[in-house]
Amino acid sequence: MLLILLAFAGGALTILSPCILPVLPFVFARADKPFLRNGLPMLAGMTLMFAAVATLAALGGGWVVAANQYGRAAALLLLAGFGVTLLFPALADRLTRPIVALGDRLSRNAGEASGFLPSALLGIATGLLWAPCAGPILGIILTGAVLQGPGTTTTFLLFAYAAGAAASLALALLVGGRLFRAMKRSLGVGEWIRRAAGGAVLLAVVAIALGLDTGFLSRVSLAGTTSIEERLLGAFQMNSAPEKKNEDLAVEGRMPPLSGAVTWLNSGPLTAEALQGKVVVIDFWTYSCINCLRSLPYVRAWAQKYRDQGLVVIGVHTPEFAFEHDVTNVQKALRDLGITYPVAVDNNYAIWRAFNNHFWPAHYFIDARGRVRHHHFGEGDYVGSERVIQKLLTEARAGFASSETVQVSGTGAEAAAARGDVRSPETYVGYARGERFASNGGIIKDRNATYRHGALSLNKWALAGDWTVGGEHAILAKPGGRIAYRFHARDLHLVLGASNGKPVRFRVTIDGKAPDKDRGVDIDAAGNGIVTGERLYQLVRQNGPIRDRTFEIEFLDAGVRAFAFTFG
Repeated sequence: MLLILLAFAGGALTILSPCILPVLPFVFARADKPFLRNGLPMLAGMTLMFAAVATLAALGGGWVVAANQYGRAAALLLLAGFGVTLLFPALADRLTRPIVALGDRLSRNAGEASGFLPSALLGIATGLLWAPCAGPILGIILTGAVLQGPGTTTTFLLFAYAAGAAASLALALLVGGRLFRAMKRSLGVGEWIRRAAGGAVLLAVVAIALGLDTGFLSRVSLAGTTSIEERLLGAFQMNSAPEKKNEDLAVEGRMPPLSGAVTWLNSGPLTAEALQGKVVVIDFWTYSCINCLRSLPYVRAWAQKYRDQGLVVIGVHTPEFAFEHDVTNVQKALRDLGITYPVAVDNNYAIWRAFNNHFWPAHYFIDARGRVRHHHFGEGDYVGSERVIQKLLTEARAGFASSETVQVSGTGAEAAAARGDVRSPETYVGYARGERFASNGGIIKDRNATYRHGALSLNKWALAGDWTVGGEHAILAKPGGRIAYRFHARDLHLVLGASNGKPVRFRVTIDGKAPDKDRGVDIDAAGNGIVTGERLYQLVRQNGPIRDRTFEIEFLDAGVRAFAFTFG
């Protein structure tokens, strides 16, 4: 119920976002009509269609994407036709006659389509157009569907999100309707208002056809609506899960099974039964996740310090990107990161789902009787987590006593983030989750295109050169391609790989100059580096006062794959 209320509230907030502007002309063009027979059916149709399209998107099939594109094209034609009917009553009279026969509720006033069925049809079309315009809360719902498997819960959450947006639009429509009628009575310019509405509809159709609804408008909405949504997530504690007090380690349930891993590294397969009598820490992680990397020094230290006292640390490597499914890549990461405790390769999310997990990293603390007694999601509270380990070991082993906690100082990408200075969000390069893209013309999906960009404002990023942007990453077709990002943080990381397996040389600049003392661990002072494998690369660590900077990376060889920016 809490998630449904959260989704509803997130949907209601979309009315504050410029991303919803293309929908408003279709809503307010009917503001002078009876709400129950026109506005309400339109909003209901929009809600149902949005929930249906987003649910299909959660299923992840490529055919759904194609179908949605055809649906958008059909919706554009329908809405363009509606705009024309508002501009040209005589033409509207001819075009709406089939709908009159079908719906038996069309208006006879100047050929404007009204009534329950035409309004519902327009709502369905609007829902098709609005579906790609989404914020962080909707992203969480869809991501959860991908990770946990789509189901009825996903559909309910999507419907709640759409219903929230419809509710806020309904309120605006009721208020707008009164203003609309007052204007017509006082000014006597109803015909001009109707035609202006038709012109607005046609302009909105053009904007949508050009991709402005999910390009420019969604980008300008970031600073406003997204920040509100993120505060709402924080209020509901969805961006950092609630913690239990360490003194009260209530039983949360039995330890779920560890079956389903495609393989185990550093040990043979472990089972819940075989771990009876041991205190167990389960660490869900993935090797290109910066948050996971920053927690690793503590997890390694716990594994080493308490190994002989009965603690077993198990890493569950659940991949985010496709390259993280490669067991060879994971094995190399374990060597590079100095991980010697057992790791289950959870490529099929079997263990992730068994724990009903939602976070990277996530730590679950299991007592010697096989019961989950505590959990911690995300970074931080390392002392508190270690106190939990000590308490569980005290319960399991008579005479165990330890008041000291590990002292850890991570280096490179494992160093703790400068959280007070981080004002740039994680940013994906692939179009499936990409935001704030600023190259001229927007993203061209799944085919080679030449990109250019100018000056960037804070948290905008851009491509330059010949790139093919896919759902998960962008691939450089020719040498000389660049990626730029205007950021505010101490550290900048970029997840990179090579499509052909060959090393790719690159050069980094900050504000157009060599990084020098502001270099990350994966480049030299001149900004030179090499992509030698698929992983997270630390490219910037500012040495002085933190301020807005423009990062740019130029690739001297073709074939690089760019996945995501993270900051710290």
